[in-house]
Amino acid sequence: KAAKGESEVVEMGKDGEFDIDFKSPAAASPPAPAPAPAAAEPTKTEEKKKEEEDDDTPGLGNGGTEPGKYVWTQTLAEVSVTVPLPDNTRGKDLSVTIARTSLKVGMKKDKGEWIINAPLTKPAIVDDSFWTVEDGNRLVINLQKSNQMEWWDSVCEGHKKIDVKKISPENSSLGDLDGETRKTVEKMMFDQRQKAMGLPTSDEQTKLDAIEGFKKAHPEMDFSNAKMNM
Repeated sequence: KAAKGESEVVEMGKDGEFDIDFKSPAAASPPAPAPAPAAAEPTKTEEKKKEEEDDDTPGLGNGGTEPGKYVWTQTLAEVSVTVPLPDNTRGKDLSVTIARTSLKVGMKKDKGEWIINAPLTKPAIVDDSFWTVEDGNRLVINLQKSNQMEWWDSVCEGHKKIDVKKISPENSSLGDLDGETRKTVEKMMFDQRQKAMGLPTSDEQTKLDAIEGFKKAHPEMDFSNAKMNM
């Protein structure tokens, strides 16, 4: 008898005997591969984290955060960097090097490992910069800016940046500046906002006002084809 699952074929041979052959059914087609699992939808926590990473709005103090390393704030004159430390850390436990164009911070016991080791975004005045350990659990670094008429978009190159165009002068320590410097800074911030909105700067607006005054004083002149260069 043919085994179960096989088809029996009977033929008569030339010698008059019956030849019996068993043929297995055609092999079954291999099963189709399982569909690839759908990509997991990002959770609300992951979405919020990505939004925070992409957010370049300056935080309180016109600075920001370098995740897992430090937080920082700034005025036009200086940058303050706060680095969390293990409890009971003392100054002699740290290795801190402030250079004109770079910053290195690490624990002496962790040789070859650095919390910060990168070029500064802008130059600093080394002689006027300093660091101190506060409450045994945080390092505070004060970097005196070489150019005290500009904002930094990050402390170090390669670190998370902020959009300096979003800095509001109201949140800055403009009250610490003398009258002339304050006027210059406020003008600079006004011009930055105007440029960001595609509007004329204070100097350009002064020229436009002068042109309009000239037109009114000379109504007999035709300015329709005149080209004004700002």
